[in-house]
Amino acid sequence: MDFRHFFDSKKISFIAIFAVLATFSVTNIAKAAITDTVAATGHEAHGEEEFEPTKMIMEHISDAHDWHLWGHTSIPLPVILYTDKGMEVFLSSKFHHGEHDYQGKYYTYRLVDKKKIKVVDTGGEVDEAASQKVWDFSITKNVASMFLAVIVLLLIFSSVARAYKKREGKAPKGLQSFLEPLILFVRDDIARPNIGHTYARYMPLLLTIFFFIWFNNLLGLIPIFPGAANVTGNIAVTFVLAFIVLIVVNINGNRYYWKHILTPDVPWWLYPIMIPVELVGVISKPFALMIRLFANITAGHIVILSLISLIFVFQSLAIAPVSLAFVLFMNVLELLVAALQAFIFTLLTALFIGMAVEEHH
Repeated sequence: MDFRHFFDSKKISFIAIFAVLATFSVTNIAKAAITDTVAATGHEAHGEEEFEPTKMIMEHISDAHDWHLWGHTSIPLPVILYTDKGMEVFLSSKFHHGEHDYQGKYYTYRLVDKKKIKVVDTGGEVDEAASQKVWDFSITKNVASMFLAVIVLLLIFSSVARAYKKREGKAPKGLQSFLEPLILFVRDDIARPNIGHTYARYMPLLLTIFFFIWFNNLLGLIPIFPGAANVTGNIAVTFVLAFIVLIVVNINGNRYYWKHILTPDVPWWLYPIMIPVELVGVISKPFALMIRLFANITAGHIVILSLISLIFVFQSLAIAPVSLAFVLFMNVLELLVAALQAFIFTLLTALFIGMAVEEHH
């Protein structure tokens, strides 16, 4: 059987090229992380650098106040602090990668573990009491990546909307031909079967959730700028998405939905048991959405970085081909996971909405 037509597919070629580039980019970033770790800790024994895989992995999956490019080069991001004395705004480069404190207008600030900003007293010690009075509204790497994703999505869908107006009644082309099957998929295979005849009301929400999660997942797989941000692997982001679903579901729930929760069809003496169980169910559904997305995306990043770390842990080129082969496989798998997690989150959102608005006859 001739499989050449399969391997000639543009999509397969794109996925292969993306995975290979991502693999070698991750390797370069891992090497840079070693340099950063040694420089930060000062650990060096007999001319050999001490590599800490856990620190490197946690550093790359967590948020940061700068956008790392290579080595010690990074893009500084705005630090916005609201204190009890007023607001302070400056760039994160003032911290010099956490090596120096910054004397602001009201307080002296220190970047702790490249994530948290603390107030420092005159003795050079962290002042926890003063730090509690500081509210951090900084544009971190995850926030900047979300802004980038939103801007790109707005540009893409605005372009597609204009194309539909200009080419009304004609076959789609360009971005239209790529996005239209996805939009129809969300409508026909997610919204309609699970919500029913009122599905159109919730299509903007479902499309926004699907494309926001999918695009941020893909950006997270790019290990260099403008990617490398672990947005959907951040519990705060998935919490907000799940909270939005919780609000939409319960605001739109009809009387049958609330009757099933507050006065279920069971003997009255079971109410003390059933009502708390149903109320817990209201919270547990979006909670499951939050944990599922967070855990799956974070786990993917950790596995890839762990495989790369094996090269430097064993300090042997013999392990490199095996490690890179598995990393290449994981990168391709993560492309599937990126779309799958967006699909699952959107599908369960539609299912929960459908359960809340379903009419009983």
